[in-house]
Amino acid sequence: MKRWTEWGIIVLLLLALDQVGAAGAGGKYDRLPQIGLASDFTLTTHEGKRLSLHDLRGKIVVVTFIYTSCADICPLLTAKLVGLGPGLGADLGSRVAFVGITVDPERDTPPVLKRYAAEHGARVAWAFLTGTRAEIGEVARRYGVYYRKTPRGDVDHTFLTSLVDQNGILRVQYLGVRFDPEEFLRDLQSLVREARQG
Repeated sequence: MKRWTEWGIIVLLLLALDQVGAAGAGGKYDRLPQIGLASDFTLTTHEGKRLSLHDLRGKIVVVTFIYTSCADICPLLTAKLVGLGPGLGADLGSRVAFVGITVDPERDTPPVLKRYAAEHGARVAWAFLTGTRAEIGEVARRYGVYYRKTPRGDVDHTFLTSLVDQNGILRVQYLGVRFDPEEFLRDLQSLVREARQG
């Protein structure tokens, strides 16, 4: 019971952070709020290479959590994020990177993630990451993502997508998949402008 109570508190905090981010995107603030230093991680990419969040310093990084055998929400979230690419133009890759971290590391090996990336057209600026159960569990915990495998093999997890600025600061977190892609794009573009201004 205690575990679920703590989880409820986390969800409420994330919802509050989501509202802060939405207020920033709506133009009430000149800059998006700074939540705090984003937790670093080092995981294995869909290309079989090790990648750390600090390797992407200097870029705005979108961090989200998915798993490849998900039949409903994960593909929708991935498609939504991939669909932001055209709106970013030349900044995609050069100033903005996307990171999808699996919550099913036992099944989502680098080859499986590579196939998932190809199926969803997530080529430019994307890295899909996996690791050991312990590594994934620690990263998920640090980013406020809860997950558990069900008896039938699915993975129940929270859908939380974070925006990390060029200095490694966590700026906005989007809870769920029903976010407005135009708002999300505006937040990204706002962070790109900040990066250009130095």
